[in-house]
Amino acid sequence: QVQLQESGPGLVKPSQTLSLTCTVSGGSITTNNAYWTWIRQPPGKGLEWMGAIGVSGSIYYSPSLKSRTSISRDTSKNQFTLQLSSVTPEDTAVYYCASSTSYWGQGTQVTVSS
Repeated sequence: QVQLQESGPGLVKPSQTLSLTCTVSGGSITTNNAYWTWIRQPPGKGLEWMGAIGVSGSIYYSPSLKSRTSISRDTSKNQFTLQLSSVTPEDTAVYYCASSTSYWGQGTQVTVSS
């Protein structure tokens, strides 16, 4: 069974870059027929799709976040990463990594605060 686990700092200062890593086990990010995705949920709000990377390495971003978002992968570690630059308190959310085949990580809380 595919499992995903997010990791990264829980507190980021305004204007800094948020960096998260998703480690995938039980499946390969280069051979499973899936898109590997970042999603977030701000407090009291719905889920927001941020972007994804396909098995071929193609990357897709939400238009509203594209200017601040970078998604990459490390195939040797079976990981993919999210970087969100110039964060503000509005970027405070639970961040999830997920596969398009409906496997999700447990989520990690990220708070943007000085």
